[in-house]
Amino acid sequence: MISYLRGTLAAFEEDKIIIDVGGVGYGVFMSGQAMGRLPAVGNEVKIHTYLNVKEDAMQLYGFLSRDDLTVFKLLIGVNGIGPKGGLGILAALSPDDLRFAVLSGDVKAICAAPGIGKKTAEKLILELKDKLNLEDTLDRIASEAGSVAGTESHSQIQSEAVQALVALGYGSTEALRAVRQVETEESMETEDVLKLALKYMTL
Repeated sequence: MISYLRGTLAAFEEDKIIIDVGGVGYGVFMSGQAMGRLPAVGNEVKIHTYLNVKEDAMQLYGFLSRDDLTVFKLLIGVNGIGPKGGLGILAALSPDDLRFAVLSGDVKAICAAPGIGKKTAEKLILELKDKLNLEDTLDRIASEAGSVAGTESHSQIQSEAVQALVALGYGSTEALRAVRQVETEESMETEDVLKLALKYMTL
């Protein structure tokens, strides 16, 4: 099992990159979105990988973070979603957006991914709902935002703001994105976050 590759980015191809690791070139399939975030050829990169073994081929799929890889593994565990389908979903939705779409039953958001129809999206939601945790996601967002003290109440306020936006008729995934753009402070209440998030919704 190849967990990750660290080496020199040697080339970009249509749907994959070539990484030179000790003189050996590894072809790694990646989404266009992820490839767009890579540095120029000649720079060092670290790519988290998943090795897909088929009867006639062994293919490496690459990701910029372990979180991307973890979600990808969950996706391909759903019947009917292969590695290319998993990459397509992660190109359309970030891991956190996908988590919230699944937890809130947002079929429309998941169908935005190429090749994913309504039935597949519904199956994905059904199979992954118990494997994903919204509170963990909000806690991590709060931590990444630099909120150490009061993280529990911080994530609760974010969650309440998202729920309020959904109650107002906004899409659940759209609501989460707006709340995540708000630079929250410890003194803020749910109403404060909601007002700022609404400004982002109208931009």
